[in-house]
Amino acid sequence: MWAQLIKMRVKPEREQDLPGLMAQMQAMEQPGSGLIRTMTMRDQNDPTALYIMVVFGSEEQARAREQDPRRQEAMTVAQAHMAEIFDGAPEFIDLDVVAEVSP
Repeated sequence: MWAQLIKMRVKPEREQDLPGLMAQMQAMEQPGSGLIRTMTMRDQNDPTALYIMVVFGSEEQARAREQDPRRQEAMTVAQAHMAEIFDGAPEFIDLDVVAEVSP
């Protein structure tokens, strides 16, 4: 498995737009993309800091998803929406999953 952690800063006045953006992102997901899980989290000590963890079967699947023309088309609209909601560019951290524990 492979994961990516994305850190973004939410403009306080655009907080109410987050649920709509998350729904927009979910609606553009293509079946068979390799995406296993997405978790969106907020920093308890800094409410403007938002973290999104996406987990894929492999990095290759994630990179292929990035290049999918159907996704790129939808991302153009989503990126414009994100520019209105987030303050600055997102930070990306690529991670190799070395262990997963589920109860």
